[in-house]
Amino acid sequence: MIANYGFNATLTAKPRMGDRLVELLLTGLNEGSPGASEHCVVYLVSRSASDPDVVHVTEGWTSEEDHHRIFAREAAQAIVAQFAGMLAKDPEYTDYVPVRGKAAF
Repeated sequence: MIANYGFNATLTAKPRMGDRLVELLLTGLNEGSPGASEHCVVYLVSRSASDPDVVHVTEGWTSEEDHHRIFAREAAQAIVAQFAGMLAKDPEYTDYVPVRGKAAF
């Protein structure tokens, strides 16, 4: 499948909560979670090299509609509700249209 919609989210955790935030975001890859959907073709969780409480999530989806549909489900809403209490400030989002690239994990 090809990603036709994507975004990068920067999440700043409350002090010393970066590890917990990363662990929670990685549950998004579990069976039944958003990142496990066939419509999610990229789900990458990264840490800032200079601040362990800053976490970046890069997602690529088959379409914006698929992303919104999957994130309206209970599993995705549960993850969002949990990480909301860990954040020091509102997430910052940058949307994009993937052109071409490579991912090997």
